[in-house]
Amino acid sequence: MEGRVRSLPVTALRDRPDLIDRAAAWFSSRWGVPAEDYRASMAACTRRRAPVPQWYVMVDGERIAAGAGVIDNDFHTRRDLAPNVCAVCVQPEYRRLGAARRLLDAVCRDMAGMGIDRLYLLTDHDGFCERLGWRFEDMVRDDAGEFGRMYVHSAT
Repeated sequence: MEGRVRSLPVTALRDRPDLIDRAAAWFSSRWGVPAEDYRASMAACTRRRAPVPQWYVMVDGERIAAGAGVIDNDFHTRRDLAPNVCAVCVQPEYRRLGAARRLLDAVCRDMAGMGIDRLYLLTDHDGFCERLGWRFEDMVRDDAGEFGRMYVHSAT
């Protein structure tokens, strides 16, 4: 399986609008946000030339193995820490095989290519981001009032 994960491309949905409905349903089932909200954001990345929003998936056959997005704000109060990598998810059978690293590295490279050299990620996974080269920035209050760890990744 590890070799197969290494061969899975990271696909920007702006290049594959045919995957939007499937991706919106997949993200919705993982995060509980209505599929229509995802679909609208994903459709925006196919129409606009702006770097944000963007959405990415790793597809294994007909199945989405992993995915992530880049949006202005991932439901937190620090509007100055933007844009945000959001909705990062790797299916259980693809975890610990390098899928998250490949996905996040590809997202960072793609965004750097569009002039975005700094990305933020709000998570409660202590240690995970550090292993992938992200740096802890600050504790940030989410829109529900809970604190989470904000990480930053810089292309420079």
